[in-house]
Amino acid sequence: MFASLVFLSTVVTLDSHLPPLLPWQGNSVSLMQEKGPLTTDFELSDGTLSPNYADTMAFVDRLVAANPTQFKVKTIATSSSGRAIKMLVANEQGLFEPTQLVADTKPTIFVQAGIHSGEIDGKDAMFMLLRDIATGKRRDILSKVNILFIPILNVDGHERSSQFNRINQRGPAEMGFRTNGLNLNLNRDYTKLDTPEVQGVMQVINQFKPDLYIDVHVTDGADYQYDVTYGYNPVFSSESPSVSEALDTLFKPVIDAKLEKAGHIPGPLVFVMDKRDFKKGLAGWVATPRYSNGWGDLRSLPSILVENHSLKPYKQRVLGTYVFIDGAIDALAANDKALNAAVKKELDFKPRQLVVERSYAKQPDTLAFKGIAYSRSESALTGQAEVKYLGEAKNYESLPIFWQKDVKKTVHVPRAFYIPPAYSNIIKKLKLHGIDVTQVDNTPTAVMTQASVVDYTFAKAPFEGRFRVDAKFDYAPVQVDVQGWYKVSTAQPYSELATHLLHPEAPDSFFSWGEFNTIFQRTEYMENYALMPYARQMLKEKPALALEFDQKIREDKQFANDPEARLNWLYERTPFYDQAYLKYPILMTFETPEQG
Repeated sequence: MFASLVFLSTVVTLDSHLPPLLPWQGNSVSLMQEKGPLTTDFELSDGTLSPNYADTMAFVDRLVAANPTQFKVKTIATSSSGRAIKMLVANEQGLFEPTQLVADTKPTIFVQAGIHSGEIDGKDAMFMLLRDIATGKRRDILSKVNILFIPILNVDGHERSSQFNRINQRGPAEMGFRTNGLNLNLNRDYTKLDTPEVQGVMQVINQFKPDLYIDVHVTDGADYQYDVTYGYNPVFSSESPSVSEALDTLFKPVIDAKLEKAGHIPGPLVFVMDKRDFKKGLAGWVATPRYSNGWGDLRSLPSILVENHSLKPYKQRVLGTYVFIDGAIDALAANDKALNAAVKKELDFKPRQLVVERSYAKQPDTLAFKGIAYSRSESALTGQAEVKYLGEAKNYESLPIFWQKDVKKTVHVPRAFYIPPAYSNIIKKLKLHGIDVTQVDNTPTAVMTQASVVDYTFAKAPFEGRFRVDAKFDYAPVQVDVQGWYKVSTAQPYSELATHLLHPEAPDSFFSWGEFNTIFQRTEYMENYALMPYARQMLKEKPALALEFDQKIREDKQFANDPEARLNWLYERTPFYDQAYLKYPILMTFETPEQG
C-alpha cells in the first residue's frame, strides 16, 4: 500500500511488520471521487495521504469560497508555536455567530479531529462530507443540523510529521505526532487546562453550546475485526446516565446500521487486559475527566469518542469515519429533543455524594466479540511468550470483560467551595470550564471546613509536565472572614464537574495536578534559643500538652532520640508556626459538619 524504503540495504514496506489484513471492499468506497471540484488529497492519493497544515488550511479556505453563504471559518486559538487553530462553522441560513446557532432550532454537532494529530482520520473524512455539502451532493445535511468542525486541534504535533510516528498504524503515509509542541497530550488536559488548544475547545463549547460532541481518534492495542469502534461512559458508571442511555438506545442503533450497510464493522470501545493473551479478557474503560469524553460525561455534554482501528488501512478508516458522522447526524436530527431532555434531567440533578475513582471489577461480565485468530510462542528477543496475529477472523461467543465497576473512592459534595482571591488562575480555569463563580460580598465570618494534609507522596517523574501529588487528609472546622473570596456553589448545573476540580481527594482535581504544591513549602523557621524558653513556658501553662509531650517521648523511641523531631513537635504547637503549611486553601461548607 505504501512506497517502499531502502533501510540498512533491506527493502521493506512501511506496513510489512504489521499483521496480515482481512480483505475489505465496502460500499463506502463510492463516497470517493477521482476528479472534480474540491477533490481531497486523500482521494487523489487513493486513500493513502493526508495534507500538511498549510494545504489543510488552504482546503478549508477553498471550502468556504465554494459555499460562502453556508460556511465560515473562525480561529479559536493559537498554538504555542504561533499556528492558528481554525474551526469551520456550517449553517444552512448563513448564521455563524454563537448566539445565532444557540437560538437556531436545529441541533449543532461539534466534530473534532487531530487532538492526537497522528490520528487524523476525522480531518479527511469531514473534508469529503463538507465537500459533498458545498457541491450540492448532500444538501440534506444542513437542513438537519449545524456543524462545528476543527480539522486539526493539535496543529504543532501535526507538523512533526513522519512515516515513523506510529509503529502500529496503517497510514496515512506520513502522519503527525501524538503530543503538541510542548510535548503535552491534549487529551489529558481537560481538567487542568494548560494548553491553548484545549482552552480554545472550552470556549467553543461555552459559546456555541453544541448538542453532540464527537472526538475522532485511532486505537492502540490488539487486532480485531472491527474497523470503527466508539464509546462513551456506560450507564452504570456515568455521572450523566440518562445521556448515556439516550446514546445507547437512540444513537448507537442508527450509527451501527449505517456503518454495517456501508460495509464497515462497528464495535465497542474496549481494550485488552493482557496484550499477550487475548483470552484473558477485555478491559472496559471508564474515562475520567482529564479525557474529552470523561469531561463531557461530567458536564452532561453528550460526547462520543471514536477510536478507529489502527491496523485497518487508512482508506477504510476514513471512509468509516464519514459514514459514522453521517449516521450521528441522522440520529441527532431525529432525537435532539429526547437528547436535550436527558441533558436537562442530568443538569437538574444535584448529588450529595460523588464517585471520584473506580477500579476494575474482580469478576468479569461477558461479551460476544469479533476477534482475530492468533498464536503465542516464546520470543528470543523478550524471553517470554508473544502474540502473532494471523489475519483470520475468530468470533468469541463469550469473552470476559472487566468493567471499571468497583467504587474505589467516594466524596461528599460540599454545598459550596470558597477560593482565596490569590488563586486567580483557578478562577480563570473554572470559568473556562463554564462553572459559575461569584465573589463574596458583605458576608460575616463563617464556620467552614478545611482539609489538612496528613500524608502525601509526589510522583517520581513528571506527567503531562506536572508532578502530581497523592495525599490523605484530615478535616476540621475553621472560622474565616471570606470577604472578597470567590464562591463556587454546587447548586448549579455543573456541580459534579466543580467537585471533581475542587475537592482535593478527586484524582483529577486541581490539587492532584499540583496547582497547590506551594502548601508543601515551609518558609518561616525557628531558632532553638528562642523556642526553648517559649516552649518551657507553654508546657507550664498547658499541663495537658505537657502530658502529651511526655507520653510521646515514653512511647515513641525514635521520636525520643531525635532532637529535631522533638523541637518541631513543640514548634508546631506554638502560635508562631505557619498556619497555612499543609492546609488546602480552598474551604468548603457541607450540609452537616461531620461530612468534611
